[in-house]
Amino acid sequence: MTDSPTLVVRGEAFREVPPEVARFAVTVSARSRNRPEALARLAERTATVRGLIDGYGDAVERRETGQLWVHPELKRSGERVAAYVANATTTVTVTDFGVLGELMLRLADEDQTGVAGPWWDLRPDSPVHRETRRAAVADALSRAREYADALGAEVTGLLELSDSGPADRPMMLTRAAFGGGAEAAPEIELDPQVQTVRAAVEARFRISAPRLDDVPG
Repeated sequence: MTDSPTLVVRGEAFREVPPEVARFAVTVSARSRNRPEALARLAERTATVRGLIDGYGDAVERRETGQLWVHPELKRSGERVAAYVANATTTVTVTDFGVLGELMLRLADEDQTGVAGPWWDLRPDSPVHRETRRAAVADALSRAREYADALGAEVTGLLELSDSGPADRPMMLTRAAFGGGAEAAPEIELDPQVQTVRAAVEARFRISAPRLDDVPG
């Protein structure tokens, strides 16, 4: 019995959608010749930052401490300590983009505090990912039927389907310098970056026997 012919195709799909969340990092620093004083300053400034973030209520979905760094700063020669430097970084996830710019600039205006971001993103369980994958499968089936029809055949079954790779999600980074000025923070409006979601599949289909005599030359 002759094996049925097969057809291998690639299906692709992409969507451009608004981001669902924005993340940025806020880093608080302290420096002193006295280690306890450096730590006390860091704790005080970190508490101020936490209070400012929490003041935005439900607009902030999450804040997470990512890194705490304390180290001695040595003089140019020898092991004598010139000062102690301490840093603490917090990652903030925001869902209300209307207050994002205001929050970032208010934080950047705090003493010895810097911000980096935003990084726009979709949630891992966003329905856009599922819709894009389904569209990629539909594209593979459509291509297979077109190729089969060109051969005078029909798609009769699916033999194999594989995911060709993860989706690409671009992110944008902006930075604000260390603050500490007495003047009121300026206002800034941030434009959310469109997110591109891609999906690709490799599919192998069984087709009926081609009628090659009917294929145009």
